[in-house]
Amino acid sequence: MAGTGKSTISRMIARELAEKKRLAASFFFTRGKKDVSHSGMFFTTIAAQLANSLPVLRTFISDAIDNNTHILTQGPREQWNQLILNPLKNAPTQSIQLVVVIDALDECDSMQDIQLILLLLAEAKDLDTVRIKIFLTSRPEIPIFDGFRQLSGEVYQDFILHNIPLDTVNADISTFFRQKLSPLKAKHGLGIPWPDERIIEQLVERAAGLFIYAATTLRFIEDRIDGPEEQLSLILNATKSTLSATKHLDGIYATALQHSVLGQWDYQECEELTGRFRQVVGSIVVMFNTMPARNLAQLLQIPFKTVSRTVDSLRSVVNVPENESQPVRLFHLSFHNFLLDSQRCIDSQFLIDEKERHTSLFRKCMSHISQLQQNICGLWGPGVLITEIANDAIQQSIPPHVQYACRYWLDHWRLGNPLAIEEDIKTIQQFLEQHFLHWLEVLSLIGEVSNGVHMIIALEEILSVSCNVH
Repeated sequence: MAGTGKSTISRMIARELAEKKRLAASFFFTRGKKDVSHSGMFFTTIAAQLANSLPVLRTFISDAIDNNTHILTQGPREQWNQLILNPLKNAPTQSIQLVVVIDALDECDSMQDIQLILLLLAEAKDLDTVRIKIFLTSRPEIPIFDGFRQLSGEVYQDFILHNIPLDTVNADISTFFRQKLSPLKAKHGLGIPWPDERIIEQLVERAAGLFIYAATTLRFIEDRIDGPEEQLSLILNATKSTLSATKHLDGIYATALQHSVLGQWDYQECEELTGRFRQVVGSIVVMFNTMPARNLAQLLQIPFKTVSRTVDSLRSVVNVPENESQPVRLFHLSFHNFLLDSQRCIDSQFLIDEKERHTSLFRKCMSHISQLQQNICGLWGPGVLITEIANDAIQQSIPPHVQYACRYWLDHWRLGNPLAIEEDIKTIQQFLEQHFLHWLEVLSLIGEVSNGVHMIIALEEILSVSCNVH
């Protein structure tokens, strides 16, 4: 499946399958987000979820790990064969048909891995014991087409969203609105009919075939700030003119921001709120990995309440998990793109200056790195193996925000304006003189030494250019 809205659809399908107990496993690729931007944890994640959804597989998967203790570090083919395919072949026959959902395969950062994943998944067609279907979404990029060309036409069936008749898509979106709004009507004791057919038709027309518009609209209507009638009225009054689908979606985003961030506050308070928004949400937008709200507050060196209140007010566009240990993230890439594009986000109060955010995050990272000390985990002596150190001890001594700072400070500097501010260069030089070995120790403890080597090489190149400039 390809085209705009694929991520929204795949997540909706995954939730529906989970409710019906037919979801075997799911994996959502996201470019630039550490563990989900590559295939390194793809098959191990699928295997772990299969063991939970199909208990008869647990023994076979456990035996595979016992027989090959290095399987978690081996390549995709070995992991597929030993952790998934062979256990499925050996499992007792199951009557129920299960589904594996894979979202945004095109956002996997290795073209070779994309094609290999497709080839390996196709082998599931020969299973006799367990019936598994794979629902996969992707943009129509060349590696995806090439990967499917290597498969038999009997193995897969493709649906291109833009080629599906608009009437069919509109009928699905109409059904979506009716089914999702109906519980709100009962919960809030609204009159019948609510919403009426005319309003449903307006919402469907504005969606213009985009499920992301429908999903974002629903989340906004469900927002806890006002009742659903008021929220729906704000949506309908936001953009009355005939606009393109993207502008309708942008209108939803603009309305959500105006209503949720600013509300009825006066000018001075609005200045403070929008500044807080750019700091908190702007950081989430440009960061290379997500983290829980409390750790984000620590990284930004601001009160936790500032972060929690900011993201809580934006639940229609920001995924705020109930479990505080889970990371905060944006619901959809389209909101990320909206905030960074001055042609789409025409309200400068909410427009994110990407370079400014990267530069600010670089400075926050350097502030944390400057506090590193020798033997940060308090180890009992030199020469201790990493395998001898409890993971809990590492996590306690090097919390997520410090790990992030050590891993991504250079990336933020490079994407900011690295040669423009001499003070930042002096900060890096001071870090190299005072904390370089402490930094290497942390990278070793969190398993990022190889990335550290690449960072040192890149830093040397940038500083050499800087010396020539100055």
